[in-house]
Amino acid sequence: MKTFKGSGVALVTPFHIDGSIDFTALKALVTLQIQGGTDFLVVQGTTGESPTLSQDEKRLVLDTVLEVNNGQLPVVYGVGGNNTLALEPLLKNIPSGVDGILSVSPYYNKPIQKGIVAHFKQVASFTDLPIILYNVPGRTGSNMSIETTLELAELSNVVAVKEASGNMEQIMDIIRQRKSSFGVLSGDDNLTMPLIAAGADGVISVVANAFPERFSQMVHASMSGNLEFAKQAHYDLFSVTKMFFEEGNPGGVKVALAARGLMQETMRMPLHPVSEGLRSSIQAETARILTSASIK
Repeated sequence: MKTFKGSGVALVTPFHIDGSIDFTALKALVTLQIQGGTDFLVVQGTTGESPTLSQDEKRLVLDTVLEVNNGQLPVVYGVGGNNTLALEPLLKNIPSGVDGILSVSPYYNKPIQKGIVAHFKQVASFTDLPIILYNVPGRTGSNMSIETTLELAELSNVVAVKEASGNMEQIMDIIRQRKSSFGVLSGDDNLTMPLIAAGADGVISVVANAFPERFSQMVHASMSGNLEFAKQAHYDLFSVTKMFFEEGNPGGVKVALAARGLMQETMRMPLHPVSEGLRSSIQAETARILTSASIK
């Protein structure tokens, strides 16, 4: 059973101006991640604008990532939803080369904790692949409690949780009580360094799309106990991270990726481009980070 640690990235999906998928840019993005120190790739999370892609498009994106990656980094594929039984055919049709599944807690219908447990037990029965639970109350409308996460961690193929509740106390309680084989991954970029210092195992990041070199330095320094260096890297990325989420994700990070010459800023509706003022701020901060000698 694979484990997922270190600097993971929730890959964006690049689009042409007309809204079609830019596979050339996607290949360049994956190559940047491999060369930039990223430890594992996550395909079709929310950052990849998965709600606006058809199942055929999602599969084409996944196949492209697998082709470019060619087994170099572990690949995690996002398969989740609020219709439990509808996930079975999707999970039964995962191609070889995928190393794990990221599955979000059911959104919109707001199940109680017993419902969340029942949902994930069913999901786990649909696949033998390792599953990373994803708790993101700001998107789902419900929080996975500490008790729910720890109960699900007893399932043989549930190997980790991506915790994006923003509740440091909750996350640290999971770290404190978990079994040693169960991973805890930060789902908030600006909380990653302190959470790793508190015992978390890594992150699934948005910021790493644009700055894999700098972000992986921060993660790896945090994991090795070099907290002075990690703190420096953390604060070097702190402002741009806040900017990336100021007007919604992935609008901000796509501005930085466009500034690096990797892709257009295009997103699919209902997402909307960031304001001109924020764009200028992100572009300036991107230039500073890419030219900075403050962290080697």
